[in-house]
Amino acid sequence: MPSEAISLASEQAFKAVVNDTSPKSKGKSYSVEITGSNYNHFLGKKIGDTVDGMFVGDGDKALSGYKLAITGGADITGRPMRSDLDGSGVKSVLITAGVGYKGKKYVKKNGKIYRYKYDGLRRRRNLRGNVVSQDTRQINLKVLEFGKRSLAEIIDGEAPISHPSGEEE
Repeated sequence: MPSEAISLASEQAFKAVVNDTSPKSKGKSYSVEITGSNYNHFLGKKIGDTVDGMFVGDGDKALSGYKLAITGGADITGRPMRSDLDGSGVKSVLITAGVGYKGKKYVKKNGKIYRYKYDGLRRRRNLRGNVVSQDTRQINLKVLEFGKRSLAEIIDGEAPISHPSGEEE
């Protein structure tokens, strides 16, 4: 039993979160596991690079025909990747509100806690660079070009929605 747990932990995998950009889906996102040779395809890619959908998913659940863009990600501790930091390592950065820092301060007044957003409020945060590496555990992807089948049909196995008249409801 312990040897099985070690072999499963050593297998590298990404969790890809694919954002469906079509107006019909209303911004729904889908979670897909990326393992094996597809895992190696993502190593060294940067935020903003485009990827073919056939590398996302396995077998009939692969997103063949889709073009996807890498929009971000996070490592195993939850540190976000930031597009303006080069490399794949962790860097300590002084930042204002944006990716990795919400830019608000909590103040206690009269027994209640209030949230304020001050102009120019900055904090030093440890953030991950813009290159996908072995430390990355989640990759955020957005659809640029759609394939023949819808994402809901491929990933969730839902039946395709057909409109006999050719018009939307």
